[in-house]
Amino acid sequence: MAPKNLSFKIILGSSSMARRKILADMGYEFTLMTADIDEKSIRKDNAEELVVALAEAKADAIMSRLKTTDHMEENTHPTLLITADTVAVYQGIIREKPSSKEEARHFIKCYSGGQATVVGSVVVTNLTKGIRKGAWETSEVYFHEIPDEVIDSLIEEGIILNVAGGLMLEHPLTLPFVDSVIGTADSVMGLPRGLTEKLIQEAL
Repeated sequence: MAPKNLSFKIILGSSSMARRKILADMGYEFTLMTADIDEKSIRKDNAEELVVALAEAKADAIMSRLKTTDHMEENTHPTLLITADTVAVYQGIIREKPSSKEEARHFIKCYSGGQATVVGSVVVTNLTKGIRKGAWETSEVYFHEIPDEVIDSLIEEGIILNVAGGLMLEHPLTLPFVDSVIGTADSVMGLPRGLTEKLIQEAL
C-alpha cells in the first residue's frame, strides 16, 4: 500500500506493537518516539478524562524532548504527533496495567464469563501549527468462561502485564474466549482507526 501521508509527517508516540500495526495498516508511514511519564501521578475521577489527560501528557513529554521550536516553523510538511492511552473499566473501577502477576490473574478471572469496558483516547498534535485535537471512545468486551490453564499461560508469558487491565483482545490465547465486542476491536487494541483518521484531518 502506498503511503497516504505524502504532505505531512507522523510521529507515533507509543511503544505499543498493536498501535504500530494499526497505524501501519491504515496506510501511514511514521517514525516512533516513546514518552517517559509517570502515569500514576496523573489521576482523574473518570476514565474518559484520565485517558485524554494521559495522552496529552505523553504528547507534552515528547514535545519537550523534540525541543519543538524546530517543528514550529511554517513549512510545507506539517508534523503530526499521535499519542494514545487506554484503560479498562470493570464494575466502575478503572484498571490500568497490572502491577503484578497476582493482580493480572485477578483481572482476567473477573472478566471470565463477564464483561469489561475499554476506554481509549487519541490525541493528535500538529507540531507545525500548534493545533491539538483529542477525543475518546468506548467499547464493551464480553467473555466466555476462561479456563484456569489459559489464564496461567497468559500470566506466565507476561505480555498482558504491559496492557491496560491485562486485557489483550488480539492475543491468540484470549481471542477464542471473546464472546462479542460492542464497538471496534482496534479501539480495544489501543488505537481506534476511525477516530484517529478524523483527528488527523482536524489537526492538519
